[in-house]
Amino acid sequence: MAFDGITVRNITKELSSLLVGGRLYKIAQTENDELFITVKNGDQYRLLISVNPSLPLIYITSESKMSPVTAPNFCMLLRKHLNNGRIISITQPSLERVIDFTIEHLDEMGDLCQKHLIVELMGKYSNIIFTDDKNTIIDSIKHISANVSSVREVLPGRSYFIPETVEKLNPLDTTFEAFKALVYSKPMNLAKAIYTSLTGISPVIAENICLLSGIDSDTNANLMSDNEQLHLFNTFRLFMEDVRDNHFSPVIYFKDNEPVEFSCVPLVLFDGYEHQDYASVSELLHQYYSAKNNISRIRQKSYDLRHLVTTILDRDYKKYDLQLKQLKDTEKREKYRIYGELINTYGYNVEEGASSLTAFNYYTNEEITIPLDKALSARENSVKYFDRYNKLKRTFEALSSLTAETKKEIDYLETVINSLDIAVYEEDLTEIKDELAQVGIIKRKNSKEKSRVTSKPFHYISSDGFHMYVGKNNLQNEELTFKFANGADMWFHAKDMPGSHVIVKTEGKELPDRTYEEAAALAACYSKAKGYEKVEVDYTERRNLKKPPAANPGFVIYHQNYSMVIDPDISGIEEIK
Repeated sequence: MAFDGITVRNITKELSSLLVGGRLYKIAQTENDELFITVKNGDQYRLLISVNPSLPLIYITSESKMSPVTAPNFCMLLRKHLNNGRIISITQPSLERVIDFTIEHLDEMGDLCQKHLIVELMGKYSNIIFTDDKNTIIDSIKHISANVSSVREVLPGRSYFIPETVEKLNPLDTTFEAFKALVYSKPMNLAKAIYTSLTGISPVIAENICLLSGIDSDTNANLMSDNEQLHLFNTFRLFMEDVRDNHFSPVIYFKDNEPVEFSCVPLVLFDGYEHQDYASVSELLHQYYSAKNNISRIRQKSYDLRHLVTTILDRDYKKYDLQLKQLKDTEKREKYRIYGELINTYGYNVEEGASSLTAFNYYTNEEITIPLDKALSARENSVKYFDRYNKLKRTFEALSSLTAETKKEIDYLETVINSLDIAVYEEDLTEIKDELAQVGIIKRKNSKEKSRVTSKPFHYISSDGFHMYVGKNNLQNEELTFKFANGADMWFHAKDMPGSHVIVKTEGKELPDRTYEEAAALAACYSKAKGYEKVEVDYTERRNLKKPPAANPGFVIYHQNYSMVIDPDISGIEEIK
């Protein structure tokens, strides 16, 4: 979720309770668009303010950040005016994505005066603006001239105001009449009509309000009945009462261990998702964006490996398609062999210059007409067909081997892509790189070089207390299956597709049905089919698995197994970190 007005209200409330009355102890500009402010108010608090256009943020953090050796001009200006200043209020106008810090300090003459540090968290328009008590801009972290924006200049000496580019209502005090006149007059789906008509309401919140009311969010706003209009407004009003009364419950929703959404109010939209509650919205924001940044960083660091593997895969896909097409062309070989045999058998009565031969095909017990080259004798026609047969036979034998090799490489590389998809830490990427070096896809600078690998498999506990392990890559799959597991342990894998090996340690006990289902869900989730509604999973005892000689890492064969169809949802399974 973006920083909507409800999130800003929650963070404003938290900052007010912690920082009002405190003094600005240190001010640092750690990035071009980021401030790091230390406030002393009994305890010491570190406030991070980022107006990065792709990730605007503000929250209390326990971490520290390095300051540049030379402070930027904006930072020096804030230090000059605000160092040791006292925060007397932190407010949010309406439900705007704006936080106004009112700071009291002594000016150069020793007189008490007030300044405002205004943080606008508006996506690419985010800014930090420093004004006097008459709303005149002293400076800003980003200068916006008339050439950049025709709506508002953000430059020293200009008056500060919040631009109103579209008509929107304040959701904290709007009436049914105003709501009806603006929202229900729009010829668009209901959710969009809500978030385009009300300040600080995000699309997710609009969808959630529709769901709470039981009215489809795709309903046309201007075609609703009077009863539907009143019912939706009452649902909206009750929802906003909790926001107005500051009844917040910060929560992060997860899917497949990846954070998908956060909110400061419960969202029925994500009922059924795994979730984690937080006492502090600052802690929530730190955890959410740290996890998101970690996933983003891993994907960025895996780019070179992913690009290398997908390039080879694309080449193999094209090669495989061509080989299959050529193989199909060789299917005519047996026809040419039969033609040659039948001409040898019945060609003695073929007249010179004949264009065809009708003969009895003793393979099918039917008559067959064989095309002939008029310029050739019967024997020469027979030789011609046998030559075609032998050529296609040689092509078939060569292509059969090449096609099998290409398919084997495709299957293997698809497992590597799956490993890259589920990689969580840099150590996971290191192990994948070692694996690719081991099979000869990449080369190490030093042939004797080997990375120090600290990557470990995923570890889960079933609802019945059994330990379940999931390999993150082919090397781990092989280690789990052939070295870690014993013969009586259970092995799970998504059927006929790239995926992780899942080992359940039985400890000599009979596994309950629920543990089978949870292990199968892990195998489905950590496979290429994780986005499917249902996935078929094979499972068998470890003793039934074998690795063929010279096979790629992680490849196994088995002839005794059971199968089940399972939903790849692992939200209820406990992971051990």
